[in-house]
Amino acid sequence: MGGRAVGHVHQRDSHAVTAHVDHLVVAASTLDEGVAWCEQTFGSLPGPGGEHPLMGTHNRLFSLATATYPTAYLEIIAINKGADCARKQGEKRWFDLDNEALQQQLKQSGPRLVHFVASTPHAAPGMQALAALGMDRGELLQASRMTPHGMLTWKITVRPDGQRLMNGTLPTLIEWGDVHPATSMAASGITLESLTACQPDTQALRAAYAAIGLQGVAVSQGLPNLIATLQTPRGLVTLESKGI
Repeated sequence: MGGRAVGHVHQRDSHAVTAHVDHLVVAASTLDEGVAWCEQTFGSLPGPGGEHPLMGTHNRLFSLATATYPTAYLEIIAINKGADCARKQGEKRWFDLDNEALQQQLKQSGPRLVHFVASTPHAAPGMQALAALGMDRGELLQASRMTPHGMLTWKITVRPDGQRLMNGTLPTLIEWGDVHPATSMAASGITLESLTACQPDTQALRAAYAAIGLQGVAVSQGLPNLIATLQTPRGLVTLESKGI
């Protein structure tokens, strides 16, 4: 990936594609463990979530909205051991949830920030812009889940191998349907103050963010890490992925 190719993609696509932080992904060995972690970490329980029939996962959610991140929320997600996964044979769940090393880390150390999802009104061009940089975000899948307020629908990028890429610092892209889940979330008293992605190769990460027009995520050189700073009833809390 040379400097000339990166510059060409930036010039062609940076104005056509825009993206912003949609939600943080905290993975847990079980959803019950995720709920307990949330109460212990923030002093409050997460709001309701739902089930994902396509992936055999379930979640709990709560708002992180601020003026800078107006629709941001946090998702606590785990494999739903009582449900089937509708993925094709051999294909993996999103966010590396089928990765044995990741699951072992979650069992040993508890729930952890592992990823973030970026919302864009044009996911397909965003995928193409990343592909031009040699970054394959996979397929654009149609997904849905039922909520008390009706059916939520969205399109989301998922690789057949389920990998997040770049230790979770390259966002999954999501294109919501008519309704965004944040519109029905009550204020949680927890807000997202900043999000920073660390990578040894900041040039590649900056090029990827520029290609999708991503706003609101700082890039820093260092060991792979995703660092979210949240204001909570217990003061400032920092969540880190620490390279997993």
